[in-house]
Amino acid sequence: MARSPRRSSLDAPLGRSGLLGRNPQGSSDSFGRFSEAFARAMGTSGFLIGMTIFVTVWLLWNSLMPVELQFDPKATNFTLLTLILSLQASYAAPLILLAQNRQDDRDRVQIEQDRQRAERNLADTEYLAREIVALRMAVADFQGEIMTKDVLRAELRSMLEKLDDRGEREGR
Repeated sequence: MARSPRRSSLDAPLGRSGLLGRNPQGSSDSFGRFSEAFARAMGTSGFLIGMTIFVTVWLLWNSLMPVELQFDPKATNFTLLTLILSLQASYAAPLILLAQNRQDDRDRVQIEQDRQRAERNLADTEYLAREIVALRMAVADFQGEIMTKDVLRAELRSMLEKLDDRGEREGR
């Protein structure tokens, strides 16, 4: 059995894409979700309290413990702590910006959907208003007069009076 030759076109994928066969869009989306979760977690009071406790314990340990137990001595101005906090800040800022960009994109889509919905509502309202006018004109043609609010009210009052009279006669 002869195998069909593989397509080697640049515009036709071979079935696996990206590094190690991962889908770059899925990877991008999962990284975006990770950045949003990271930004959400960093914006909590629990994170701030935990970070304060971590830094306080670090400073107390490396200030009060015997020199042989200190891993980031006060004499070196807590170099390791500074490095860790700088590293955390250098990763936190871009991840927070990425999360904000994703939220801006979602807001933009929502605004566009709201605008389209408002346009549809306006078109529906205009259509219904035209239909009401057409019905009023048809009723006016049927009765041989121009239908106004006053004429319509007078007709409704006379119908109510007739109903009241009929109700009184039946009630006796």
